[in-house]
Amino acid sequence: MWVYVKHLERQVEVSRPDLQMAKYVFTQYGGPDGEFSAGWRYLTQMFAMPTGFAKAVLNDIGTEELAHLEIVGTIIHLLIQDASPEEMEKAGLGDHFAQHGHNLWFHDAAGVPWTATYLQSFDDPVTVLHENMAAEQKARSTYENLICLSNDKKLNETLSFLRQREVVHFQRFGETLDRVHELYNHRHVFYGP
Repeated sequence: MWVYVKHLERQVEVSRPDLQMAKYVFTQYGGPDGEFSAGWRYLTQMFAMPTGFAKAVLNDIGTEELAHLEIVGTIIHLLIQDASPEEMEKAGLGDHFAQHGHNLWFHDAAGVPWTATYLQSFDDPVTVLHENMAAEQKARSTYENLICLSNDKKLNETLSFLRQREVVHFQRFGETLDRVHELYNHRHVFYGP
């Protein structure tokens, strides 16, 4: 059960509209390693976890990823909210504007729509946790790339917060993987390389 708190996990500010940066940030909204994909991936995978602890970790992180989706959506909204159609087109967001106006849609920085094929789900918890650790590293790297593309100090503070949460999620998945290994080693169950 979730309780919705009507404020963001972290306040979001940008110094000015920046359509090119908004285009880049879309990758964390609807891209393969973005917050939407991560949230639903973990909330789907939790059912195959062998312990209540592991299920809770995936549920907690999946839920937090959806809170991060709200932060990323707010960033994009602030960056594009007052842009003219001509400005949107010039920034490479003309296709987006034609279909969605200033509202958000799930696609990556290149405009490729989100697809359920981004979600990985398998019944082997060791495989899943390794994949999730890799996904968190990809998201961390993406936030670092976005920070390198931005010269907006306020935006970079929020992107840095999101980057740090990816590091924490990586660590939590690693701890969970250790516990799953202990469980399987205790049971003498073969679980792969």
